[in-house]
Amino acid sequence: MATNENQILPIEAARKLAELGDVEGAVEAYEVALTAQELRPMDRMEAACAVLQYGGDYKRAYDAFVELCGVKEVHEGALDILTQAFYVPNVTPQKNQYKKNCKLLKKYPYLFRKDFPAFEDLPVKFYPYDDNGVLPYYVKKECFGEYINFCEPIVRHYFFRDLSKPVLAEDIFSQYELEYLRDNVRRSDWVGYENHIYLHYSDWGEFCSYLQCLDMKPLLEDEKFVILIGEEKSLYPIDFKERFGIDYSRYPVKPIGIREINKIIWHTQLHAHNGGDFFNEILHEHPNIFAGDSIFFDNIISISETLLKTTQKIVDSKGAASWGEKATARFGSEMLSELERMENRTLKDAFVAINLADTSFAKHLSHSERIVPAVFFQPHFGNPEFQWEVHESGALALRSSAYNELIESGFLNDFKYIKTFTPLRRPTTSHGATMRFMSLPQVQAMSIDKNGKQEPVFTTDDLVNRITNRSFMYAESDRIFADSRLVRFEDAKLNPKATFTALAEFLDVPYAESMTYCSGISGRDPGNIGFNTTAVYRTYDEYCDKNERIIIEYALRDVYQAYGYDYEHYDGQPMTQETLEDLVENAACGLEWVRKGWWDMRGLISKQTELEGEKLDAFIEMMSADAVKRAKERRHLTLRVLNYNLPFCNEKGERLRLMKMLEPVPELMEQPRYH
Repeated sequence: MATNENQILPIEAARKLAELGDVEGAVEAYEVALTAQELRPMDRMEAACAVLQYGGDYKRAYDAFVELCGVKEVHEGALDILTQAFYVPNVTPQKNQYKKNCKLLKKYPYLFRKDFPAFEDLPVKFYPYDDNGVLPYYVKKECFGEYINFCEPIVRHYFFRDLSKPVLAEDIFSQYELEYLRDNVRRSDWVGYENHIYLHYSDWGEFCSYLQCLDMKPLLEDEKFVILIGEEKSLYPIDFKERFGIDYSRYPVKPIGIREINKIIWHTQLHAHNGGDFFNEILHEHPNIFAGDSIFFDNIISISETLLKTTQKIVDSKGAASWGEKATARFGSEMLSELERMENRTLKDAFVAINLADTSFAKHLSHSERIVPAVFFQPHFGNPEFQWEVHESGALALRSSAYNELIESGFLNDFKYIKTFTPLRRPTTSHGATMRFMSLPQVQAMSIDKNGKQEPVFTTDDLVNRITNRSFMYAESDRIFADSRLVRFEDAKLNPKATFTALAEFLDVPYAESMTYCSGISGRDPGNIGFNTTAVYRTYDEYCDKNERIIIEYALRDVYQAYGYDYEHYDGQPMTQETLEDLVENAACGLEWVRKGWWDMRGLISKQTELEGEKLDAFIEMMSADAVKRAKERRHLTLRVLNYNLPFCNEKGERLRLMKMLEPVPELMEQPRYH
């Protein structure tokens, strides 16, 4: 770090403060030194020891000690401190876990090696780092590995690429992924053929080491796993009839049960006109997914709650009440009986039952597939909006009522395994498509209220909704976005095979023939749009002018950069408040559609107000002018706030990050990547 002669370095300041007895100030200065100053190994050791000893941020000290373990002259000292401070106080639970797992595995019929080493001889030790994870230490190499959270809710491997043979997984040490395999691969005696999960571990010592941290008991109970070590991989797949005398072909196929289904594919719809229907149509007839068309979220909850209440009513009546012919015909007597027998029924149970019973969703599924099908879920929220306010941390806190409604319902989190993908289309194109949709008189005229009365629907300004919508951002603690990808609409249209092959891998389902065509409840090629690329290149100039495009590109410049979109109108330079004010004043296209929307509703307004002629026209002119004025004021306010370049956070103050983008498979690309 460059310094001048009079500058006091953090490490020097820390020592001075320590001499003066200011422990709190010294620790703070030592923390700064660890992160902001280049230190010699002994000075770094001094700073880390002080932070750890006097109650500073232990992770800064921990990271420094791990780094120092790679420096020969201080390796032994740094490792000893980590061992005494973090390993020794926590080693007893690891010893006990290892002992329990070894005892279970010695009796397990499908592990063929039983020479477990003594705990002290294991080649990998695990140093607790925080409440969720550990750092592995490789004894022979004398170095630490990367942080591990055994229960991190992410499926990182492509287990179900090929279902022509039993699943073979290599060196899987994640508790979450092992339980995922257990829960999503059907038992051999349920499908009528050999369907064990083969786990191959290349090194016996490494496998045994991880038994300190894994809980094998819930994994071994159903004897679904065959564990192969080293050269035993050549045994895959085992002929169970010949080796163990078990003939699975004698067993009848067992229908998929409601609680067998624990995986959901959430196709987010927290943004408008991003091409979501195209993705629905690609996944609709997948043999390992049951999916219908998108439905309003309120309707999903209402139907599920009604099913739960009716089930409970029948159970409470002890047979006095009945489902009735209509319900029995829709859900089937076996499905309803399964619900009745359940304890602690949830919305998730009802939702799965509805999907399983709906022949339009599940008609293409086979109960004899190797894996349990995943639920495909795309709740519709109309035109979602984001609100924001400045959080006490100085970040811009975002709030979405649609997102909160989803979370508060609880049932999505009841799925143990959630794969989330979010479609994104070039924001200016998506905005133009939204304005076009909202501006169509026939669409507006379709609005009917719950009393059957026709009500006017007015075109609103989508520009602010577009630049404030951050549905592709999430907090690290956000469970339903933990395992997620953003998928560009343009990639899916221009390079469908490359994109959907990559999407299948992320979703952990085979790339199937059904992903080569579009289908829906009405059959193949609904709407006859399919793979047509017109929507990629359509500019919607009549619904979005140049100034509005500049505003969108400027406000979403981080999105454009992260997801590979080139600017079409914004020059990439910083803007002053005055420049933005001028842009808003001259961005007229969307506001003209807002004004025109009132005139398109002239007939319905006349019926409501009983005004006619000049009085009606004057009323509409006044109301439309007010709507335009308020929309313009909202644009000004939004851009003033955005121009402070504040980071984004959720309502709890947790910083938001951009969702990782799905990359199409390079060798399958048919056209250049869209920019």
